[in-house]
Amino acid sequence: MLIVALTGGIGAGKSLVAQYFSELGARVVDADQLSRIAIERGSEGFDAVVTRFGEIILRNGDIDRKALGEIIFRDELAKSDLEAIIHPRVRELFSEVVADLSAGEILIYEIPLLVETGAASNFDRIITVESDLETRKARLLKRGMFISEIERRIAAQATREQREEVADEIITNDDDEDALLRKVENLWEDLQRQAK
Repeated sequence: MLIVALTGGIGAGKSLVAQYFSELGARVVDADQLSRIAIERGSEGFDAVVTRFGEIILRNGDIDRKALGEIIFRDELAKSDLEAIIHPRVRELFSEVVADLSAGEILIYEIPLLVETGAASNFDRIITVESDLETRKARLLKRGMFISEIERRIAAQATREQREEVADEIITNDDDEDALLRKVENLWEDLQRQAK
């Protein structure tokens, strides 16, 4: 089996790359999805987050991720506290996924904060999806994000250079989706060879 990290800056196109890998036959897991599971209602993570941040982050009994996000993007200590609650639980969930892999299977783990969490050494291969900064901003504006939020999110992430430094493969996504798919297909063949 092969455990591959898929990272990249916000708006670079890593979710589309993950979708292509899934269609080609990889098992794809999203770190953000595991983060949601780690703090869903009824879990220990949920209780810990509500204890730390109070009921102002709740909407209809669930954690309002937008409200929580606004708090942690303004307050570095709050961000550290949230990470201390979520990251160990995400690692545990990820370990369960890995334990469930079959021989020869390829796991693509979509992990936006690979560099920031110091997790690079946990993977057999690392792929980063990169794109021109203005292209990324234009994509995020199309998604309905405000420029101030986009710039704050980009500033909070590792730089392109930091991601490329730890990556084994760099997918540049400045062309159309067909060109991106061809790059992913070529890389998939390479990953399959390595998994065998």
